[in-house]
Amino acid sequence: MSGKVLITGGVGFVGSNLANNLLSDGRSVRILDSFARRGSQKNLAWLRSQHGNRRFELCQGDVRNFATVQSAVRGVDAVYHLAGQVAVTSSVYDPRLDFEINSLGTLNVLEAARLSDRKPIVVFTSTNKVYGGMETVGTIELESRYIDPDLPEGVSESQPLDFHSPYGCSKGAADQYVRDYARIYGLRTVVFRMSCIYGPRQFGNEDQGWLAHFMIAVAGKKQITIYGNGKQVRDVLFVEDLVSAFRLAVDRIDVTAGQVFNIGGGPPNTLAVWHEFGRVLAEFKREEIQVQMKGWRPGDQPWYVSDIRKAQRVMGWQPNVSKEEGIRRLWDWVVSNPHLFERSAATSGISN
Repeated sequence: MSGKVLITGGVGFVGSNLANNLLSDGRSVRILDSFARRGSQKNLAWLRSQHGNRRFELCQGDVRNFATVQSAVRGVDAVYHLAGQVAVTSSVYDPRLDFEINSLGTLNVLEAARLSDRKPIVVFTSTNKVYGGMETVGTIELESRYIDPDLPEGVSESQPLDFHSPYGCSKGAADQYVRDYARIYGLRTVVFRMSCIYGPRQFGNEDQGWLAHFMIAVAGKKQITIYGNGKQVRDVLFVEDLVSAFRLAVDRIDVTAGQVFNIGGGPPNTLAVWHEFGRVLAEFKREEIQVQMKGWRPGDQPWYVSDIRKAQRVMGWQPNVSKEEGIRRLWDWVVSNPHLFERSAATSGISN
């Protein structure tokens, strides 16, 4: 597929990496972004430094505004819908805003695509939070991490949905709308239920982007807060591999349309968020790192690992960057760019 591409949230962490990849491949890209996220202006400056304005069109606007979305969708052949409210804690404080951005914003994208003469492909970034706290799985607590011996390959797409927290509800509702627009209207849509994504251009916070957020805090000598006991396990995926999955989903739309995929690092790339990752950071920093501990937060799964076999089978995708290589590459980016993080928050945490 060689037509113009729209990326909503295109100067966010994932969006800027995807835009850079597409532009480097000679593709024509339009970006829609509200610039609400910290780091957006810096990512835009980076994209311009790499590509100038060649095949790169910027629309500043909000996905909550249907007229804005419809204008942005006009003339494109694919939409990567990445814009969203990503913080569980923020969704608890302000569930209406969370709903408007995640649910209504996604409906606006779907309607704009449905009404477009070009009927663009829509790829939507959902979340593992649609599976809720997963209290029914057989999680076992070990000395440094949780495990689930009953799910050696991870959580598959057949795991029952259980929207937990306003964030889980808003993303889950959007997830189901995207699926249903394929069934009811024949729109070519793909849903990615994503685990923990990390990599350069990530300005993490205590609700999202915990690997980068911990690194930025440690490099800047900021206090880190761990929510829960730090044994929570996640599978981590380097952003370069996620971009590859995005590209494959569109290139192979004949088999991916209407499908849902769990996308993450899979069983080889699991990490306990502090009992294991904390040791990695201590080695990087060459000193012990002191943290403060707080209670668990709503919807925080003790263990979540993506079963990525469906993505491997249907579109031939698998991660290529190991957690060891990816974490080192992210650390090198953080310590090489201290000027980017001068306004970093003074605390860090985990909810993904």
